[in-house]
Amino acid sequence: MKTMIFGVAVLLSAAAMPAFAQSATSGGSTPAITTPGTQNPEAPVAGKNSFTEDQARERIQEAGYADVKGLKLDDQGVWRGTAMKDGKTVTVSLDYQGNVTVL
Repeated sequence: MKTMIFGVAVLLSAAAMPAFAQSATSGGSTPAITTPGTQNPEAPVAGKNSFTEDQARERIQEAGYADVKGLKLDDQGVWRGTAMKDGKTVTVSLDYQGNVTVL
């Protein structure tokens, strides 16, 4: 019985090992999500974007932009549109990591 329990424990721990080896990066340098308070210097980063249009608008507004309009998801997986900031109309983007940038 002890051998069987030990064998199951070994198998379970071996199955968990690949999860530790994986990282949250694609291409080695771009994390799947942004860290709060930081901006990826390579933003906007191309990649599969899971934000809905409403979520993208909300993220852009949370970054200090108002009157977000014309959001479209481009072929790079980046939401692009226009918004107001400091009384000026700017072109903004939101990538899959959550980075908001002005183009």
